[in-house]
Amino acid sequence: MYIYAVSVHVATDVEQEWVEWMTETHIPDVLKTGCFLHARLFKVEQSDNEGVIYSVQYTYASKDDFERYEKAFADALRREHTLKFGNRCHAFRSHAQLIHEFFPKP
Repeated sequence: MYIYAVSVHVATDVEQEWVEWMTETHIPDVLKTGCFLHARLFKVEQSDNEGVIYSVQYTYASKDDFERYEKAFADALRREHTLKFGNRCHAFRSHAQLIHEFFPKP
């Protein structure tokens, strides 16, 4: 299992609009591609006077799933984000592979 994490610095003046658009439009559109198992949206406990940081984490099963997303869907979805928010949001993307999960013992 893999995580595709998109960290976004969102300008304060568009924060509420961005969160609504992400939860109602963008994240559901990404999930409709069929390339991801699920997604989670986090607000990072770090901000500055100009904005807040959010992290969207998309889980995918195989590298082939992500490659399909990149080839068929990513450009159009990223373009929609840029058209809507321009330079008011800046994203940083990363990937991680799950090696092992740990749970407390009962």
